[in-house]
Amino acid sequence: MHFVKAKGILSQNNGMNIYRGCTHGCIYCDSRSDCYQMNHDFEDIEVKENAAQLLEVALRSKRNKCMIGTGAMCDPYMHFEKNLGLMRKCLEIIDKYEFGVTLQTKSDLVLRDLDLLKRINEHSKCVVQMTLTTYDEKLCRVIEPNVCTTKRRYETLKELEEAGIPTVVWFTPMLPYINDTEQNVRGILEYCFDANVKGILTFGGGGMTLRSGDREHYYKALDRHFPGLKERYIREYGLNYEVPSPNGKYLLDIIKKECIKHKVMYKQDEIFAYISHLPKKFEQVSMF
Repeated sequence: MHFVKAKGILSQNNGMNIYRGCTHGCIYCDSRSDCYQMNHDFEDIEVKENAAQLLEVALRSKRNKCMIGTGAMCDPYMHFEKNLGLMRKCLEIIDKYEFGVTLQTKSDLVLRDLDLLKRINEHSKCVVQMTLTTYDEKLCRVIEPNVCTTKRRYETLKELEEAGIPTVVWFTPMLPYINDTEQNVRGILEYCFDANVKGILTFGGGGMTLRSGDREHYYKALDRHFPGLKERYIREYGLNYEVPSPNGKYLLDIIKKECIKHKVMYKQDEIFAYISHLPKKFEQVSMF
């Protein structure tokens, strides 16, 4: 871990990353890709120590309220957040200026900040996005080794639902020949519907992405845990960016039908619109 003084915190789309890198150890992580030009080891987390101060300056000067997003590149609830509390400080700023927030995570540490999430949801809007990939707890420990398992994330979704916080699940990636089975899909769907999630996001035609940096890390993991599978990927996908599951269409059809049945959003555009939209009654001109 190393600390830096960042020059800015919010993107043009009002997203932020208070950390760069990740310690969850997910074998498929796209954020490892060379295109993101990370100039330090992925596990040597860059901490933007002045993130909260920069966020306060940014929100104080914004004329219109909006949703602030985080977690798209790096999970804001890695294990050291428990002691650093940088995400909590940012939530306090968002609460103070009455903006909305949406965050993406795989960690039950998000429940530490349930008091702030509830307050934000009362005066604006809060949406928690949780990634679920496999119903199999043993497999989860292989592909996502350093973060709480899927069952615990499901329990976290239930606690958020009970607290009135809307949630969205990212059911992605579908790793070809690993978690792309009907049994896995139906297990994840059971969790989602029981937790009353608002939407379930899937990747394109069902599958994953691989590019330089990410691909090499993923293939090393395949050699360790799934001997022979790397060679199958190389034969079938080469250097393709998109790596579709051979079961993708069939599994996505199941997800679509079950979501319609349970009145849960499944279309990407609809879900992204829901996540990013702050109801008009909260879009008043800021007094700050």
